[in-house]
Order: sequence, then C-alpha cells, then structure tokens
Amino acid sequence: MTGVIVRRGAVAVGAVVTVALVAGCKAQAVDSGGEAQPVRISPTKTKTNPDGRNGASGTGKPEGKPERTTSKPIPKPIPKPAPKTLLAPGQRGGQVRELQARLRQIAWFFENPSATYGSVTTAAVKGFQGKRGLPRTGTTDTVTWQKLVGMTREPTKYELYSGGGIPASKPDKRCLTGRVLCISKASRTLTWMIDGKAVSTMDVRFGSQYTPTRDGAFTVFWKSRHHVSTLYDTAMPYAMFFSGGQAVHYSSDFAATGYNGASHGCVNVRDEKKIASLFAQVKKGDKVVVYK
Repeated sequence: MTGVIVRRGAVAVGAVVTVALVAGCKAQAVDSGGEAQPVRISPTKTKTNPDGRNGASGTGKPEGKPERTTSKPIPKPIPKPAPKTLLAPGQRGGQVRELQARLRQIAWFFENPSATYGSVTTAAVKGFQGKRGLPRTGTTDTVTWQKLVGMTREPTKYELYSGGGIPASKPDKRCLTGRVLCISKASRTLTWMIDGKAVSTMDVRFGSQYTPTRDGAFTVFWKSRHHVSTLYDTAMPYAMFFSGGQAVHYSSDFAATGYNGASHGCVNVRDEKKIASLFAQVKKGDKVVVYK
C-alpha cells in the first residue's frame, strides 16, 4: 500500500490538513501533535429494489410510495320500464271498440265490436299476445297495442259498428219540421223526429248496388202490418211504403246476418221492438227523407 507522510513542521501549528483520497488507500489527517490520525469515511447506503437493482425504482417514483391506480366502476344496466297498461277488462269506450275491430281484422275476435272489454275480448288479447311471444296478461299494454297497430289498418266506421249503433248523422234540414222518418245512409240510421226533436233511433240497411234505395223526400202512402212481397215472396212485417215498392219494414235476415246482406231497395230495420213501436206512431202522410 502506498501512503502519504507529512512531517512535523511542514504546516502551521493547529492546522488540519485534509488529504485527498488516493484510489485504494485510507486518507489521513495530520494535527499539530504530529501524529497521523485516520479519517473515517462513512460508506454510502444504497437501497436495493425488488428487482435486484440499486438506486431508484424502475418506475421513476420514490421508494416506498405505492403507485395509485384509478378505475371507473362498471355502470349497472338500467332496467327497462314496464309497459303501460292502456286498456283492461271491465273498461268501455271508443278505444275498446277500435281494439275489437282491429283484432277482428286478423281473426282474433269474431263478434261485432261492442265497446265493452269483456271475457271474449280478454281471451282474444291473450291469444294475440301468446302468438307474438308477449306475456299473456289479457290486458292491452303499450307493447301489445303497438304490435297490433303495426299488423292492422285503421278500422272504418262500418267496421267499428259492424253490429250497428253508429251515432246518427246530423239530420237533413228537411227533417227539422213536422213528423219525419229521417233516414241517413251515412250512419245507417233511421231517426223518428217530431218538430226537429229525435224521438227514437234504430239501425237500418239499404238496397244493394243493383237495387239501390232511392234518395229524396217522400211520404208514407200505405201501411201493412203483415205484408208479404209478391215479387220476392218474402215477409215484410210492419211495412210502411214511401216510394213504389220500397218501404221501411222489419227484416229477420238483417237481424240474423247484419250488414253482410242487403235489401232489394227497401229500408230494413234490425230491431223488431223498435219498428213495432214506430209502426204504431207513424201515420199516412208523414214524411220520409232519405239522404246520404
């Protein structure tokens, strides 16, 4: 080992000389006493990372501080709202009538629309729902209604009232005075009016395309309670003739088959009790107005 010797008297008394380190040697300091004193140098402490390397960690972050991670929570799926109920058993009204007419278009409802949500309508809705993979509740919710509307068309007035009961049309102005059988082809109704006031209204049907019922203003010229047609050999009870062989009368065929049939030009009445009452009130000479 190579050393450095400093002799007494080479430096001023009381001075301390710091000697540079020589590679591989211990440095010494010389005090005024002339005895060399060893200089102790504390070794540099290095930290060993988990991966075996000295110095700072590979992440570049201070040792001992854990790395923070941020993660967003996974959102929970939002449940779909339950379909809203639109119509249910026991309800009545125009939308129930439309429901029945639409179901009838696609052969799920075989009766005439009644505007009453009864057991037959409930069964028809259940059948429709089951066929389309919907819950068989029997109530008409928004999903069921949208599916039905997408498969059908808007019902006509006559489909909505295939069994009759169409609200009477606005009376023709010729019906507003006197005693009048006011007959509307548009609403398929006969309204018995006295001095502009409706006394009773009933369903009627008319002649076919080839034997149409005549339009116009007429008068009752003959009444025949048990009349039988000599031309067609058919019964015409409570007949009230107003234009040639055309008359207002009861029709058992109309009562049985509804609007699936037609007359030979007469005005057929469906309700026998109503026309029996009308026949008793009408007099010869009373007006008959047939209008579209």
